[in-house]
Amino acid sequence: MAPRKKLQGLVAATVTPMTPDGQINLSVIRQYVDYLVSKQNVKNIFVNGTTGEGLALSIQERKQLAEEWVRQGKDKLDHVIIHVGALSLPGSQELARHAAAIGASGIAVIAPFFFKPTSKDELLAFLREVASEAPAVPFYYYHIPPLTGVKIRVEELLDGIKEQIPTFQGVKFSDTDLLDLAQCINKNGGEEFVFLYGVDEQLLSALAIGANGAVGSTYNYLGQKTNMMLQAFAQHDLALARKYQFLTGEFLNFVIKLGFGVAQTKAVMTFVSGIPMGPPRLPLVKASEEFIAKAKAKLDSGWGLSVNGLS
Repeated sequence: MAPRKKLQGLVAATVTPMTPDGQINLSVIRQYVDYLVSKQNVKNIFVNGTTGEGLALSIQERKQLAEEWVRQGKDKLDHVIIHVGALSLPGSQELARHAAAIGASGIAVIAPFFFKPTSKDELLAFLREVASEAPAVPFYYYHIPPLTGVKIRVEELLDGIKEQIPTFQGVKFSDTDLLDLAQCINKNGGEEFVFLYGVDEQLLSALAIGANGAVGSTYNYLGQKTNMMLQAFAQHDLALARKYQFLTGEFLNFVIKLGFGVAQTKAVMTFVSGIPMGPPRLPLVKASEEFIAKAKAKLDSGWGLSVNGLS
């Protein structure tokens, strides 16, 4: 799937649907694609990342999911970015080759986080070896230090990166260090890199300093509202943009207090979209009935969203 337009705007970090017994459920992905496009106006996806439980899946499962998302997204989605990061270099390289072979729009790589890179050069060497396995595919670095513990600043990493990785296109920046993001954008403005922010509740702040868009789990079910925020910001209506950011933030603040993670995201997606997303994979455990009842009540309370994506 060759990109038809520049990657920007919203990118949904997709959930991995599973059967009740914990196997990946490819049968609902066609319905999932149609839901994202028709109900949320989201046409870019990020597959097998954190929200997709990518590091809890086998290499074969990740390949099957990538294939199905590319197949079902053909002629419907603008970009299918496949996360190919793994704890081992050979595993990540195998996934990169596979993503290239099936026609993914791009690949993204997280820093390995058991044996961690401790310097820019170590991290860059790993990323370069993965990117070289897909020499015609746009490459993105997935920066998420709260989970990896790899705190090498992206500003430092980007210095001269095109010389090392000719396919480098940008960053999924999932950190609250807006100074680092701002320096990245300030120093690399002429490179036309893509900076996609990954902390959904702070997106408006990232837009203000020049982010091109966002990758996040909430765009699976808050995409429509967040697109309205992007539109208001583009039209220089900051008051309206803040209204939408505060609206989505109100829901996130509510569910974060209840305990919010991948399992709870799967539960919310199930009752909002009507598509069964199933349980998460251990060691994660499924959302409680209490969480589901409270989150659903919040969405049904006149707060601004309703079940089945209608508002």
